[in-house]
Order: sequence, then structure tokens, then C-alpha cells
Amino acid sequence: MDELIDIVDENGNYTGTTCLKSEAHKYGYFHPTIHVWLYTSDKKILLQKRALTKKVFPGLWDISVAGHIAAGEDITIAATREVKEEIGFDMLPENLHKIGTRKHMVQHSNGIIDNEFHHVFIAELTIPLEKLTLQVEEVAELKLFDLEIILHTKNHENLLLPQYQEYYCFVYEQIVAALK
Repeated sequence: MDELIDIVDENGNYTGTTCLKSEAHKYGYFHPTIHVWLYTSDKKILLQKRALTKKVFPGLWDISVAGHIAAGEDITIAATREVKEEIGFDMLPENLHKIGTRKHMVQHSNGIIDNEFHHVFIAELTIPLEKLTLQVEEVAELKLFDLEIILHTKNHENLLLPQYQEYYCFVYEQIVAALK
């Protein structure tokens, strides 16, 4: 879906301008996004398998929920909205724990230029997997994996992206700390 998003500068500061998401990806404008990593009390991590129709990384096991922040939208509200839209999990903003912001720059072979600032959250998944509902345009499948799997992405085909192992290790450490 093409939506109106805010443009930020190379330091993540809002510029006061907006554009369509497709324009940001065409011209490489920096923009804010959210990543929400959902974990369970028994040390599982929820990953989503991206729909085969996705323009980047189709069919890849990925972050629990990720998405764009609409122009003018509060970051935490965007995170809870994306969680509800993609997997049908209603959660309160206060149950999200922001663990950082990550600058991400990549040019895909299909021409999409992803220059984003990921606002990264962790939260506990408090309902059974079977109660989640998929947004089929975005998500092909959901699965709970042992939390440690995000430390070993190189050993698993089609699971996350090994070049971001440092990021996954950071997320792992934050989740382990939250479980204590």
C-alpha cells in the first residue's frame, strides 16, 4: 500500500516534508519505520514469513512485525497499529519497550532504495499463536522459534539476513534482559 510518510534527514530529524512511500523508496529519502520483536515468557521469538508478493525479501523469515510510520503518526501508535494489522494482536502502547533506533541503508536489485530509521521495540506475546490472524498481503506464515535462533542466522536458510547479525544479537540481549 502506498501511504504518505514523513521524510527525515540523514540524522533522523524530521524535515517537515512528506511524500508517498513509493517516492521515498525511489529516490532514497530517509524515513522512519518500526520493528517490533515479540517474544514469549518461555524464550521463544515470533517470526513472520514475508508474503511471496513482497517487493523485497519475499518468503524470508523476518522480524515479528515491521512497517512504515504514517505522516504525523506517533511512533508507538504506529507500532501497535502495525502489530494489529499484520498479525491481529491487540496490544497497549505501554506494553511496548523501545530498545533503540537503527539507521538502515540498502539499495535492492529491483531499484528500491531503503534509507530508514528503524524504531525498534520488544514486547511479550501474551496470546497463543493460534489466536493470531495474518494480513495475507504482508505475512505468509507465523512461527515461534527458540530465541537463540536469532544468534545463528547463518546456519538456517531463509531465516533473517546474516549481514545484520550484530543487530539480532542486540535484540536477543534486550529480550533476555526483559525476561529476567
